[in-house]
Amino acid sequence: MSDSPRIYIGCHLSVTDGYEAMGKTMLSFGGNTFAFFTRNPRGGKSKELSLEDAAALRELLAREHFGPLVAHGSYTMNLCSANEQTRENAKDMLQKDLERMELLPGSYYNFHPGSHTGQGTEAGIAQIAQALGASLTPQMQTTVLLETMAGNGSEVGGRFEELREIIDRCERREKLGVCFDTCHVWDAGYDLVGDLDGVLTEFDRVIGLERLRAVHFNDSKNERGSRKDRHEKLGEGQLGLEALRRIALHPALSSLPFILETPNDDAGYIREIHTVLGWLD
Repeated sequence: MSDSPRIYIGCHLSVTDGYEAMGKTMLSFGGNTFAFFTRNPRGGKSKELSLEDAAALRELLAREHFGPLVAHGSYTMNLCSANEQTRENAKDMLQKDLERMELLPGSYYNFHPGSHTGQGTEAGIAQIAQALGASLTPQMQTTVLLETMAGNGSEVGGRFEELREIIDRCERREKLGVCFDTCHVWDAGYDLVGDLDGVLTEFDRVIGLERLRAVHFNDSKNERGSRKDRHEKLGEGQLGLEALRRIALHPALSSLPFILETPNDDAGYIREIHTVLGWLD
């Protein structure tokens, strides 16, 4: 492999046709990482897995020098709901998803920390940490990522300090990292356009850049601090293409897997993947 700079860029893909099919699709898109939902993003059962299919994907990833994959937990998985049954269902989802992730060692499992639904942020943080503590094991080869959130409603994770507190309360914190969502961070009030270095310095002070493992790479439809969480295509929102370029090429971030979650079809994702890769020229 070349020692020249490299960007790992991809988008969400459907697991419907299996694991190896996702790798082949991303190769056809021109990317070198991707995300997938471990189960229906709105809940429900996960797809039956084939050990042979997972092995074929592992071989493809190694052969084509892919970056780490970033699986995504269901949006309905709320570890800090005020409803006890919802919390228990979420814990069950988390534990089963992490078992399945062991078929793709070295990958990341990202999820939205949850919404406290009126209990208060401190109660939400305690419940998330408790669920993670019951699910993380010394043997697991997956790193679990807490996603930075926009802070909409009762969402936990709109401030870096909230993610740090979850991590600090977990005994196996070496298994935890953070996925940095550019739309969410902007919508939460952090100035990625005018003070990127300042935001990353703050992240490093509060959480530590060594825990930043992946980026959800999105523009935002909203002004900074809106807390609305509305993704936009690259360069068509309030962050703008130049600020996004600075993020992708920043030395603290450039080696991480970047996952597009922009409102696109396949052709749009292909265009964005090639736009990002073109920034290396």
